[in-house]
Amino acid sequence: MKMLITGMICGILLGFVLQRGRFCVVGAYRDIILSKKFTVFVAIFIAIFIQSVGVFLLENSGIIKVNHEPFFWLATILGGIVFGFGMVLAGGCATGTWYRSGEGLIGSYIALLFYMLGAAMVKFGVLKPINENLKSYQIQDSTIYQSLGVSPLVLIVILFFIVCLLVYRELKKPKLKIARLSAKKTGISHWLFEKSWHPFVSAILVGLIAILAWPLSYATGREFGLGITTPSANIIGFLTAGNIDLIDWGVFLVLGIFIGSFIAAKGSNEFKFRLPDKKTLGQNAFGGLLMGFGASLAGGCTIGNGLVETAIFSYQGWVAMLCFFIGSSIATYVMIIRPSKLALKTKS
Repeated sequence: MKMLITGMICGILLGFVLQRGRFCVVGAYRDIILSKKFTVFVAIFIAIFIQSVGVFLLENSGIIKVNHEPFFWLATILGGIVFGFGMVLAGGCATGTWYRSGEGLIGSYIALLFYMLGAAMVKFGVLKPINENLKSYQIQDSTIYQSLGVSPLVLIVILFFIVCLLVYRELKKPKLKIARLSAKKTGISHWLFEKSWHPFVSAILVGLIAILAWPLSYATGREFGLGITTPSANIIGFLTAGNIDLIDWGVFLVLGIFIGSFIAAKGSNEFKFRLPDKKTLGQNAFGGLLMGFGASLAGGCTIGNGLVETAIFSYQGWVAMLCFFIGSSIATYVMIIRPSKLALKTKS
């Protein structure tokens, strides 16, 4: 019962914040590639820093213990690039498909289903031998501070100054004037469901929820923080094999993300079933499959790797994050930039 309640609560909070804050990693990467905007990308670093401080405080207090695996460098690189490519096709990262499903996007339902299937195939099914073979290429030092022989505090201080610099550069940029609709709600209802959230505010909330996830998850025997890929694969494993042991805190977390997003979307009048065209649905399905395959190889998605593993300064997290960007850059060029250039040439 503790597993269900705490997992759901954490997931609902995260899903609500992600939906209302439009906290999207794919959007962050696209902003950089297409319009050279870095605001959401900087927000990701804010969330990483906040969680990093919280995690090491929890560990030093003896509340949790951060476990480290070897750095599976080849699987992380290949999986990260595949995942990055797939999330552009799918129209959202792993977490994005969960929270956008809560908004009623049929394409996200399709992407989510195939993402879960792809992850399960690598973790439990026919693609498991590929995963095991690639993970034979490993480096024992799993964290940056282990290799450098320094305290994690040194890296936290460095990250603090980097984040401060990035935030300062973003905040000093001239603000664009955006026409806004007249407020229809008042008080807390206006703040929760109507007012636009600045990406930095969303990032702070995501970082705090990520800290909360560690002790809540740890108390149920799952010794990790936020995670999307393994719980998503576990759902498929449970539904097909009936293995109740696969139902852990993480499963209730991802189900909570869907519920939290639904609550946010309904409250802000953004929930609506929307069916894309057949081509987009095909891309969503294939992208979801690539995401599941890539995230399982890389050891996590943009949350497990891009938020949690980066916060504990693992090589896996930071290398995966770079590879996510490479993969999404390739997909953005193939799917958006190149067709636009060809269309312009045809018109001229």
